[in-house]
Amino acid sequence: MWKVGSPERMGIGTSLFLIALGAILKFAVTASVSGVSVATVGVILMVVGILGLVISLLFLLQRDREVVGPPVARERVVERRPDVY
Repeated sequence: MWKVGSPERMGIGTSLFLIALGAILKFAVTASVSGVSVATVGVILMVVGILGLVISLLFLLQRDREVVGPPVARERVVERRPDVY
């Protein structure tokens, strides 16, 4: 299971933070800064956050696949007593 401060949680959390911060800058901030488009910075942060989230999830899925291993078919024998009425 995840431990506090594990890389998987940090990557996902950081990505979600960047997406939220970028959305706030893009859609909610109306202030202007000389020479910098705040909306463009917001879009860049959202794109970086989405890419980070996808990469973090891919690494997480890859790690889970290595731990669990490939699926194995197992035979299960069930013996039932005959019904007597």
